[in-house]
Amino acid sequence: MIVEQHSKFFTGELSKDLKAIKQEIGYNFDVRFHEFNIGSTDTRAVIIFVEGLSDKELIEKHILKSLIPPISANPKHRKKDLLSVDYIKNYIHSLIEVKEVKTMEELVPEVLIGSAALLVDRASTVLMLDTVKGKTRDLREPPSEEAIRGPRIGFTENLNDNSALLRQSGKNEKLSLVKHEVGVRSRKNLVVAYITDIVDPELVKEVNKRIKKIDIDNVMESGFVEQLIEDNYLSPFPQVQNTERPDRVMAALMEGRVAILLAGTPFALIVPVTFSMMLQAPEDYYDRWIAGSLIRLLRFFAAFISLFGPSLYIAFISFHPGLIPTELAITVLGTRAGVPFPSIIEALIMEISIEILREAGLRLPKPIGQTIGIVGALIVGEAAVRAGIVSPMMVIVVAITAISSFALPQYSIGISLRILRFGAMIFASMLGLFGVVLFFLLLCSHFVQLKSFGVPYASPFVPYRFSDWKDLLVRMPIKTMKRRPRMLHTKDSIRKK
Repeated sequence: MIVEQHSKFFTGELSKDLKAIKQEIGYNFDVRFHEFNIGSTDTRAVIIFVEGLSDKELIEKHILKSLIPPISANPKHRKKDLLSVDYIKNYIHSLIEVKEVKTMEELVPEVLIGSAALLVDRASTVLMLDTVKGKTRDLREPPSEEAIRGPRIGFTENLNDNSALLRQSGKNEKLSLVKHEVGVRSRKNLVVAYITDIVDPELVKEVNKRIKKIDIDNVMESGFVEQLIEDNYLSPFPQVQNTERPDRVMAALMEGRVAILLAGTPFALIVPVTFSMMLQAPEDYYDRWIAGSLIRLLRFFAAFISLFGPSLYIAFISFHPGLIPTELAITVLGTRAGVPFPSIIEALIMEISIEILREAGLRLPKPIGQTIGIVGALIVGEAAVRAGIVSPMMVIVVAITAISSFALPQYSIGISLRILRFGAMIFASMLGLFGVVLFFLLLCSHFVQLKSFGVPYASPFVPYRFSDWKDLLVRMPIKTMKRRPRMLHTKDSIRKK
């Protein structure tokens, strides 16, 4: 019998305990209550599990048919009074992991994630059997972070698989995986990963503190965790990095960062992060340093074009045509002859069209989506030019800007720059180059104030740390990268002797 609503302890009276459990769980069709006698004894028992989540074959063949009769076959346990829960627990423990629970609050969540509960008459403790059925998919390379060179394995939705992938990256007894539970009405397991002899203890403390503050009905995906623990939710910049690649997570842990893995999603989170991290790809380190550095510089240039490409065009054409070569200015102004709109309207028409096409391409099935994206862009651009709505030069500028945004390795930073691009265009349409510079200064003022778990987002630009520049604009040879980033205040700063 459940004593009262706030202290739901089991009493050992099977019928009353069972009734209370049914009331708590509800009469759901997939929750099975299988009643039986233990062997040839008079002792009644009930096993409760959720069909589909629990391993039914394990329950029926190994627990009910193969396990219980041998217990009662033992002459010592023919008498029902001697068939204790402790004996059953020890017996079952040789086949499956078992633990005891005494309250309803402990039992219900375990049953609803796939464990089986074994209630024995006249026992005030319930045995929870680890019968969770493993459901997972094949390990494959994450489509959002494909690399030419590197491991072809990505995280899955199974938290145990993801933890195992981190363990398999190399024998490391200092790799710590600490489990939490998040969510109020629907609880999920969450793991905080770090290397104990590298990471700053204050950083781990801060991460745990923010995770414990999560108070929401359901954490659907790691994006919820990201938004609930980030420093400034009003900032357009992502302050937490998400990735599906175990090698990227391990590299971050080895630098002294902390990773967060959530059950039900292949996206792991890395904290703290800086802006420069968003423009780095795993291949930067797998290729030789010259190739890695050149590609990284190209990405910084692509980020600049992605942010300021259309705004610089608007500023030069509308306010400062004298700053571009005369022949080029004549050509560009000639292509705009007959266009009824100012350059800002042209840019907005094309940019919004591209964003709609990009969104449509993502939502449609993959084969159709790619076709719609390419064909749609060609048709819209060609038709808009023929109709005299936009100039050919504007189509070229918008196309180069869109391609530049695709060159960024992190989808989240690409979205941020796309949003900020519209702000830069509006400033350029009002003040020309002065507007672009003003927007850049406003952006920098926000940029230098932003932090990610205590680490300046603009680091190592601001505050200036020359030693950390070895892995910033260019990636220096690995032989020269002997120390971990100073900004992370790691216990062990030496990476290579």
